[in-house]
Amino acid sequence: MLIPTLLSKKVIAGETLTKADAILLTETGLENLDDLLSAAEKIKMAFRGNKVDLCALVNAKSGACTEDCRYCAQSSKNSSSIKVFPFIGKKAVLEQALKAKQGGVHRFAIVTSGRKPDKKELTGIAEALGEIRKMGIGTCASLGLLEKDELSYLKDHGLERLHNNLETSERFFPFICSSHNITDKIRTLETARSVGLSICSGGIFGMGETWQDRIDLAFTLRDLNTVSTPINLLNPIKGTRLDHLARLQPYEALKIIGIMRFILPRSEIRLCGGRVETLGDLHPMIFRAGADALMTGDYLVLHGRSFEDDLRMIRGLGLRTDAE
Repeated sequence: MLIPTLLSKKVIAGETLTKADAILLTETGLENLDDLLSAAEKIKMAFRGNKVDLCALVNAKSGACTEDCRYCAQSSKNSSSIKVFPFIGKKAVLEQALKAKQGGVHRFAIVTSGRKPDKKELTGIAEALGEIRKMGIGTCASLGLLEKDELSYLKDHGLERLHNNLETSERFFPFICSSHNITDKIRTLETARSVGLSICSGGIFGMGETWQDRIDLAFTLRDLNTVSTPINLLNPIKGTRLDHLARLQPYEALKIIGIMRFILPRSEIRLCGGRVETLGDLHPMIFRAGADALMTGDYLVLHGRSFEDDLRMIRGLGLRTDAE
């Protein structure tokens, strides 16, 4: 029996993989990739079923970020040509949230650039969160490195989930960012959980990291008990310091998704930026590989895939959304 099949039986039986198990999965060659994907899909069906969770975001404050993340077009240390604007205000946020709800989205996230919002911005975000809750959709926010009092304040005003991607492993993190470290991010997530928020955290793949880095990231996320795990596939943006990198090959992207499902069987494995550009015609196979969630609509500085196109794909594959 092939290793993916053996390990999927172990996961479905309630056992957890070791790092040695996960490394064995990374050795799956292209000729056996279908076995890995089939096994990952069985794990997904056992723990998550055939529903797809959809979330969308609003870029509520763009660019001029003082952090030096090498991949990010919003960093002032990069030279990307993007729109730079201050916090757009509650009205504009709510307009985008309503469009997302009408598009069939289950959860809506407010995202701002910078290390964290100032007090005035935080007040506006809190007011918007309360109104979004009244629309009947879930609330999420990605606001940088917040403190406990700020997180409690947002929760009291309607925030349900905090997003903060770890991006990569502890070993590789200094190669992509030096203005903060992965411990800062983990502390923020743990603090969010301590005040009663669920946490969403994942990474960007294709930045030059190794398979060991990918496995280490996944195990850190497992230790954090993330309920949602975003998978971003690097879509190099001109002007960033990673714009020379090539996109991942489709088979490698699918392999990443599958292995993340093995390690995080109960989490929402959410495909986000770069999914269409990287996977092309193989894009629908993300669900075969173990994904059960999407970030739909536009991203922070790049156009994404329309709500209508994603819903058409989901229904065409015989899947359902959480909003249905």
